[in-house]
Amino acid sequence: MPDWLPAGLWGLLAGSALLIGAALGYFLHVPRRMIAAIVAFGSGVLTSALSFELMDEAYERGGFVSTGIGFLAGGAMYTLANWLLCRYGAKHRKRSGGHQPAEHEHQGSGMAIAVGALLDGIPESIVIGLSLLQGGAVGWVAVTAVFLSNLPEGLSSAAGMKQAGRSRTYIFGVWGGIAAMSGLAAIVGFTVFKGFPAGVVAGTTAVAAGAIMAMLVDTMIPEAFAEAHDLAGLVTVLGFLISFILSKSVE
Repeated sequence: MPDWLPAGLWGLLAGSALLIGAALGYFLHVPRRMIAAIVAFGSGVLTSALSFELMDEAYERGGFVSTGIGFLAGGAMYTLANWLLCRYGAKHRKRSGGHQPAEHEHQGSGMAIAVGALLDGIPESIVIGLSLLQGGAVGWVAVTAVFLSNLPEGLSSAAGMKQAGRSRTYIFGVWGGIAAMSGLAAIVGFTVFKGFPAGVVAGTTAVAAGAIMAMLVDTMIPEAFAEAHDLAGLVTVLGFLISFILSKSVE
């Protein structure tokens, strides 16, 4: 078996949660408040994972300098890309209510939303590939965290896409394509950085962590708070705690 294949399969597994979530959001009538609570839970899970898995690992490999620079760079790159996409109609791509524009309301918004969803998912998948560089065993905590956070992302966004009048072909084409790209991104994370020094791998991990943090604040947390209101904080804490327990259980 090629050494890159497990990375692709783990990335595909984590990305498949987007497709599962999209199916739930499209075919089931899930109350928006419940969707927001699930998004809050996923936000807590991912926040814990990037704190205790990604940043910790980046620091141990490369120290403060590469970790700090990478973290800021990742946040800055994501923020710039997200700002550009928002101008083309992708601002509310994670919202489950009537916030996403229909194509006739904002020309080109369908493509912008698709690219934005891809932008949100790629850093997480690259991290899965990087986790295999630790010695050949996948960082299952990272995979679990990404899976648990992808599920509400797909659920919330697909519900919003359906409400905006997007076709079934578009919705499942977007999330199916991103699930496949998640596997490819994990392969890239493993193969491209396999021979690089520890400092470069650390910086790249920190870049992914910074992008994930910016994504959480820009897209997931606003959806959670807008609909779940006073419950959002508590559910986020619960997600953080569960991910923290998973992280410490493998030490």
